[in-house]
Amino acid sequence: MRAPKSAATNGADRVLVVVNKRSTSSEVVGRYYMQRRGIRQSHLVVVDVPVNDDIGPLDFRAKILAPVRAAIDSLPVRIDFIALTTGIPLRIGNGGYSVDAHLAGMRLLIPPMVGFDSAWLSTHRNPFFGSREKFASDRFNMYLVTRLDCAHVAECLALVDNCLAARASKGPFFFDATAPQIADAGFRAQNAGMLAAAAHLQRGGATVLLDTSKRFVAANVPVMGYVSWGSNDSQFDSSAYHALRFLPGALAETFVSTSGRTFGPTVGGQSRIVDLIGQGVSGVKGYVSEPYTIALAHPDILFDRYLRGFTLAESFYAASRMVLWKDIVVGDPLCAPYAITP
Repeated sequence: MRAPKSAATNGADRVLVVVNKRSTSSEVVGRYYMQRRGIRQSHLVVVDVPVNDDIGPLDFRAKILAPVRAAIDSLPVRIDFIALTTGIPLRIGNGGYSVDAHLAGMRLLIPPMVGFDSAWLSTHRNPFFGSREKFASDRFNMYLVTRLDCAHVAECLALVDNCLAARASKGPFFFDATAPQIADAGFRAQNAGMLAAAAHLQRGGATVLLDTSKRFVAANVPVMGYVSWGSNDSQFDSSAYHALRFLPGALAETFVSTSGRTFGPTVGGQSRIVDLIGQGVSGVKGYVSEPYTIALAHPDILFDRYLRGFTLAESFYAASRMVLWKDIVVGDPLCAPYAITP
C-alpha cells in the first residue's frame, strides 16, 4: 500500500499535465493551460509518441503509462487529476480502449472488460461512480483523466479560457429526450435519466429546456448543459447540432457510440464531440469505439454533482459506471463554477 500524500492545494498542485514532444500543438496547449492555472513545471510530463489516434499496447505502457506513473510517484504531493493535451493518442490498438481510461485505472488490480461481459459487470465498476464525496486518488485508487483536445489549437485555447471564465448559472439546461426507436432497456434508461435530470434541475430553480418531440432541435440561446442522442436520433439534423452554442462552463453528453473516435478531419460517420468543442462547450464526454449504453454518463448524476460544486472531472466520473474502458472526457479537470469559495 502506498503511503498517502497530501494535497498541497485545492487546485493546481493536484494536476499532472501530459504533452507530446512530437506535437507543437500539444506543447502550446499544455503550457498555456499550465500558465493560466498556475501549475508548476514539475507537474509537466513530456512523452514521445507518434501523433496518431491509435497507439499499440506495448508503446502505450512504455511511452505513456510508465512516464506518467513515474512522475506521479516522484512528486511530494498527491495527484488527483491528469490533463492530457491534443496530440496524445486517443485509443489503444487492441480492443479499442481509450488511453485516458487506462491511465485513470492504472492502479486498479482488475482486468478491462472484453466485449460485453455480464460477469465482469457484476463484479467491477468505476470506484468513484455515484460518489457524493469529493475525489482523492489515494481513497479511490485511481485518477480522473481529462484531455484538452480540439480540431484546432485556437479551439483548445478557447476551451481553457471558457473553463476559467465559468460562473455559476441557473441555465438554461437543454435536454433532447427523443430516443431512437429501439426497444432496448439501455436506451430507455438513458432517456429516463434525461427526464430525471430535467426534473431535478427544475426543482432546484434552474431553467430547463426539455424537448420530447420527434424533431431534433437546437436551443435558440447559449446553454449551460446539453444532452441528446446526437446522430443516433432518427430525426438527427446536422444543422441543428452545429447551431448549438454554450455558456462558459457548460457540460454536454451525447449518447453516440463513436463520438470521440477522432478529433481530426473525417468524412461521414456518427456525430462527434469535437464539433461541440468548437462551438464553445467547456466539458464533454465521448467514446473512442463502441462502449455500449452501460458506459454512457447518467445525466441526473452528472448535473447534480456539478451543481453541488464538484469539478468537471469529478462530475463526469461520478456519472460514469465504467473503468478501463472506452470513455474520454474533454475539459479542464478543475473547472467548478458552482463550488463554494471562501
